[in-house]
Amino acid sequence: MELINRLRDEMQKEELKFAYRGLVTLENSVPLIMLIEREMETAEYGPVARKRLFMFVVESLQNVAKHGDDAETSGMSLILYSKISGGYSVTTGNVISSDNVDDLRKRLDEINRLAPDEIRSVYRRMLTDSSLSSKGGAGLGLIEMAKKTGNRLDYDFRRLNDRQHYFMLNKTVDSEGTGFHTDSAEKHFNGDKALNLGKMMARNDIYLIWSGHLNHAVGREVISFTEKKLSEENIEQTLRKRVFSILVEMIENVAKYSPGREDEEKYGMPLAILRFREGVYHISTGNLIRNSKTETLRGKMDIISGLDNDELRQHFKKSLAEQTPEVESTGNMGLIEMAWKSGNKLHYRLSPLNDIYSYFTITARIDSQV
Repeated sequence: MELINRLRDEMQKEELKFAYRGLVTLENSVPLIMLIEREMETAEYGPVARKRLFMFVVESLQNVAKHGDDAETSGMSLILYSKISGGYSVTTGNVISSDNVDDLRKRLDEINRLAPDEIRSVYRRMLTDSSLSSKGGAGLGLIEMAKKTGNRLDYDFRRLNDRQHYFMLNKTVDSEGTGFHTDSAEKHFNGDKALNLGKMMARNDIYLIWSGHLNHAVGREVISFTEKKLSEENIEQTLRKRVFSILVEMIENVAKYSPGREDEEKYGMPLAILRFREGVYHISTGNLIRNSKTETLRGKMDIISGLDNDELRQHFKKSLAEQTPEVESTGNMGLIEMAWKSGNKLHYRLSPLNDIYSYFTITARIDSQV
């Protein structure tokens, strides 16, 4: 639970909504893109801002997927989406050969010296004369990114070893679509925070963190992305089904009891963390809960924690039999099902925040051997 609290604090401090670390493919890029788009739909974006940031997400993920074919380092790719003061930001990161750093830096600096009309002009020339790209000028993909997003590109490089650097590319716009650009002599974009978060995720085998409003539309995309990742990693079908069904239950539970975006932003955003370590999946969620409901919830959790798997199965059947059309609540069924299908005890914590809310975190461990 300490790890969950630490990540929650880090995501809130940096105003991060979404972090993914792992292999990026053209196939799993689709649910990743849709996940961020769903968040954009619920935020205060103007249509221009949404389109510009969305286009950057599309182009940058395609770029990461295209250059992430090194089996040794492809799992180190990073995608971060954050809401900062007055704007929204996307950062991508991936490993590149140190031999390519100087050329890539030169291409980016060439783009950042161009005015918007010059970017459009160079882009048109490169479309009609592909030899321009091969002669060492700014690459077509980077030019297209700058053209579609409306302003220059921020970047940073960090040396990993003698052969490799970590390359980070960033785009930030305000709610109306006006771009921020910090890649100047006075204030250079710094990728340390992104890199440090990536390292923390690597140490703890975390591949996805969501820390934003978790309505049903966003929840569906989290589930869709996880389903795609499970299928790509050749996970045994029975384990995949258990992970999927437990994740569905946990995400729906968070969305169902959301007090609304305003209170979440003021007191504590929902959280979803997905980990895969040594054949075991760990799914953690967090959400606000009214203090008036904490004792009832604690009682349910403590009862469930004291039951073995056979007792959980019987308890689930009993709760199911007690359901009638007149009863709105499903009682303990969701929690019982999580514990029963995971084959492990559920770990939870209720942390008081103020006179109104506490923060409820729960972790389900799904062991492939169960």
